[in-house]
Amino acid sequence: MAGHAGALTPFPVALHEVLSRNWWLLLLRGFAAIGFGVLAFLWPGLTLLALVFLYGAYALLDGILSLAAAIKGRGTAAPTGWLVFVGLLGIGAGLATFFWPAITAFVLVMLIAVWSIFQGAFTIVGAVRLRREIEGEWWLILSGLLSVAFGVLLMVHPGAGALALIWIIGAYEIVFGVLQIGLALRLHRRTPATA
Repeated sequence: MAGHAGALTPFPVALHEVLSRNWWLLLLRGFAAIGFGVLAFLWPGLTLLALVFLYGAYALLDGILSLAAAIKGRGTAAPTGWLVFVGLLGIGAGLATFFWPAITAFVLVMLIAVWSIFQGAFTIVGAVRLRREIEGEWWLILSGLLSVAFGVLLMVHPGAGALALIWIIGAYEIVFGVLQIGLALRLHRRTPATA
C-alpha cells in the first residue's frame, strides 16, 4: 500500500516516518487533553478565571508539543507546516489567556471555538495526506472532525451555561485525547525497529 502512495503524493513516506518516529508526542498530546478534560469534570464549580488558566495551560502545552513534532520532522520531505501552524495557534491561544485573564466568557468561548476549528481542519488535512500510508488514519480524521464539530457547536451556542460549557469542553478533550492516543499507539506499532 505504501508503495502505491509514492506515485500519488509528493511526500508519501516522509510524513508517515515523522509521525511514526514521534508517536510519543501524539501520546503526550492525548494525555494532556484527557488530563484537561478530567480536571474540567473534577472541578464542576470551576470559576471562569480558573477555566481560563486551565485552558491556557492546555493550549500552550498542545502548541509546544505540535511545534516539537514539526521540529523533529525538519529536514525531511514531510510537510510539517500544518504542525507549525497548529503549534503556533495553540501557543498564541494559550498566551492570550494568560495575558488577558479577565477575558469574558463569550471571548473565551470564541477563542476555544476558533482554535478547535483550525486545529481540526489542519488535522484533517494531515490525515488526508496520510490516508494511503497507514491503516487507521481514521483516528486522525475523526479527531479532526470532532474538533471542527466542537468549534462549530460552541459558535452556534456561545451562551451555554458555565457548567454546561465546562462539561462540554471536558467531554470533548477526553474524546479527543483518546483518539490521539489511539493514533499514537497505532503509529508506534508500525514504527520500524530502526526508527
